[in-house]
Amino acid sequence: MLKDIVLANRSYRRFVESEHIDKSTLRELVDLARCSASGGNLQSLKYILSCTPEKNDLVFPATSWASYFTEWPGPDQGERPSAYIVILGDTSVSKNFFCDHGIAAQSILLGAAEKGLGGCMIGSINRDLLRQNLGIPETFEILLIIALGKPAEKVVLENVGPDGSIKYHRDADGVHHVPKRALDDIILTDCEC
Repeated sequence: MLKDIVLANRSYRRFVESEHIDKSTLRELVDLARCSASGGNLQSLKYILSCTPEKNDLVFPATSWASYFTEWPGPDQGERPSAYIVILGDTSVSKNFFCDHGIAAQSILLGAAEKGLGGCMIGSINRDLLRQNLGIPETFEILLIIALGKPAEKVVLENVGPDGSIKYHRDADGVHHVPKRALDDIILTDCEC
């Protein structure tokens, strides 16, 4: 059921790095993005696939992880992603990518969840470093990095508490808790059906 896949699709930040993801799996996931909606059907997104330790070592230093965990530099060796998909906007096709990269990323992450994988959409990127490390031409705007792997952590959803905080946190056992607002708190006007 789609809801089960959506609920399984959390922002995982620790992975079983030794669990390899092959190129064909990454291509399948990008194919889901390719078939997704695109503003004006311009299809201006391009992708860089990374699934070798050597290439992953070029991507990882350009990523920032978990803004609420200010003292955490990101996953340790052995808990890093097994693969990455870098989403680029081709400025020779369009100068505005609207929400296309968000749609594409969600399609990729839902496909990953269906395969028992986890991922994290990363927008906090050292773009200059990534461009240099991967030799990305200036005609491509770096939009997002999707980190992928077999999750090495448990992520649970919970209701926002009485203090109203939406900050995710880890408990003493390392379980990652993600507070979500109630449905009635986010629907401003119900329909008259």
